Amino acid sequence: MTLSGIIFDMDGTLVDSGLDFDAIRRDIGIPDGHPILEGVAAFPEGPQRDRALEILQGHEREGALNATPYPGVTQLLDRLGRLEIRCGVLTRNSRLSANTTIERLGWSFDIVLTREDAPAKPDPTGVYAICDDWNVPPADVLFVGDYHFDLQAGHNAGTRAVLFAPGSLPEWADQADWVVSSFGELEELVEQLCGDG
Repeated sequence: MTLSGIIFDMDGTLVDSGLDFDAIRRDIGIPDGHPILEGVAAFPEGPQRDRALEILQGHEREGALNATPYPGVTQLLDRLGRLEIRCGVLTRNSRLSANTTIERLGWSFDIVLTREDAPAKPDPTGVYAICDDWNVPPADVLFVGDYHFDLQAGHNAGTRAVLFAPGSLPEWADQADWVVSSFGELEELVEQLCGDG
């Protein structure tokens, strides 16, 4: 493949925000293991959904203020800049929490799309939008994430998908085109793809 751009997930991929998703579900009243955004959307419009969104946004705000980058992220972003490879973010987070995190850490991306901008992953709409913005085919883009929604969103749009798994491999690891356990490994993959391009 010719590597023209990389789309990153945010929480659990670029940063450890310390979000406790089980606690968020409990606070909102969503069953264990159920996707949070879909759980919130299932509430009828009105006070119950408004309260659920308020709880979610509170957790996200705290996560954005405490987020720490995974080792090697900043170095990789700098390297991608030198290689003139475009970088974007597609997150299920809110615009406010995404911007807060990125600004706090002093990062810059060509494009950042949040749940206010496109349907949530695994829907591929956000991936298509980023590729259209860059005017590059999805086949020339990597999607890097830590969750199966990330891999599915990438594949649904026609990108290659990289699973970032710094710990034990999740059950959906076989859905990834590549698996990396560190950003050093991801940088090696980028160099290999650029060398092959």
